[in-house]
Amino acid sequence: MRVTTLIDNRPAPQLTAEWGLAFWIEYQDKHILLDTGGGENFARNAAALGIYLSRADFAVLSHAHWDHADGLPAFFRRNLTAPLYLRQGCGEDCYDRTDRGWRYEGIRKGTLAEYADRIRFVSGPFSPAPGVSLLPHTTPGLAAKGKAGKMYRLRDGKYTPDDFSHEQSLVFQTARGLVIFNSCCHAGADVIVRETQEAFPGQTIRALVGGFHLFETPDEEVYALGQRLAESGVEEIVTGHCTGERGFQILKEVLGARAKQLRTGLVIDF
Repeated sequence: MRVTTLIDNRPAPQLTAEWGLAFWIEYQDKHILLDTGGGENFARNAAALGIYLSRADFAVLSHAHWDHADGLPAFFRRNLTAPLYLRQGCGEDCYDRTDRGWRYEGIRKGTLAEYADRIRFVSGPFSPAPGVSLLPHTTPGLAAKGKAGKMYRLRDGKYTPDDFSHEQSLVFQTARGLVIFNSCCHAGADVIVRETQEAFPGQTIRALVGGFHLFETPDEEVYALGQRLAESGVEEIVTGHCTGERGFQILKEVLGARAKQLRTGLVIDF
């Protein structure tokens, strides 16, 4: 299994970085795109890396935020057949509550309607290919985390705390254990690990890859998360994007060699 980071916040020579995330995953005989960053840049990086998005068998959207979804038109222009799997709870309705009012953070308006023929909404655990699973959140009470993070959804004219029902984990079975992708881990990286362990009892968690949404989290909370991850049994984390530099340094302090940092262009072999 080989993973190429098509875009992340951290730069690399000859490639463009941005606030966003996208991965190209080669698994068995499948080519999979996970997320698309915030626009065209992930596709330009793919071309520079010799990756042909037209070869994708399917794509996955981790959750309904612009910095993961707004490159979707660029993907659909380059690949005319691959379906996009997203959670049944996805919509164009995510907002942040700021000191200046409501700020839209969702998928670019009109995208879901424009590409409706390519979109496949899934509910519950779903397997788009052998050895590959899409898992929803199963932890109750996640709206409290949405409220604490000032993340909301606009439904029926009312802003309600985000319960992250639009978020999903992409999980792969490998010879050395499960590899989990969750691009922002809004529910908590340790929660993602636990939910996967519950879905696959007794299996080793080889790695958790993605952003951990720690860029505004107090240090003491990041230290506590690092300790919970250390105790969770996950063998390795590979994190970046919304984790933030300070968040990563704390996790590295706690987890040592078990923590690795994402960057644009990084290739990981599992």
